[in-house]
Amino acid sequence: MTAAMVENDQTSEGRPWDYLLQTWRELDVPEGWRAEIDEGQIVLAPPPHAHHNGIAELVQDCLYRVRPAGVGVYQTLGVHVVPLDKLYVPDLVVMERELVMAADSETSDPMDAADALLIVEVTSKGNARDDRTKKYRAYARAGVPMYLLIDRFDTRGAMATLFTEPNEDGTYKHSDPVPFGKPLALPEPFGTTLLTDEFPV
Repeated sequence: MTAAMVENDQTSEGRPWDYLLQTWRELDVPEGWRAEIDEGQIVLAPPPHAHHNGIAELVQDCLYRVRPAGVGVYQTLGVHVVPLDKLYVPDLVVMERELVMAADSETSDPMDAADALLIVEVTSKGNARDDRTKKYRAYARAGVPMYLLIDRFDTRGAMATLFTEPNEDGTYKHSDPVPFGKPLALPEPFGTTLLTDEFPV
């Protein structure tokens, strides 16, 4: 991940978040890159490896087949972690389609992370630690009911872990880790099994 191009301008009026969000809206980010707001900075992430995209596509395909009516599976959808004033662009966000369609067409404001049913992050070498720590805590604080972390760089070997039952302290009460090659149960509203045997390492 490439660090902050923009930090809070102390001379600007209003909250630092408002300044950063306005700057984020106006950024001309290169194709395939993602801009996020974390720790009071705007951070750019380069396009991920093909294996990263392949895993995201397999998960998306599984979710499309079992998603409830009126629910969409979105790539490159920014989500605002309101309690922490962070903005992330997860690999996949599962959310009610009505909420996405009701977004203001004049701005590119992020959606409220609390409205997500499931957020999926696939680690890259440069961001694996953030996905395991910062984003884990942020999604829990936001109340995201399910966080699926697909970590090709876990020290135990490549793992897929589903975290459920978020706490306000920034942790999840339950985690279900499985190594690549083993099935992972996704509870309702999906009620399916994610097969990880095709995930490239």
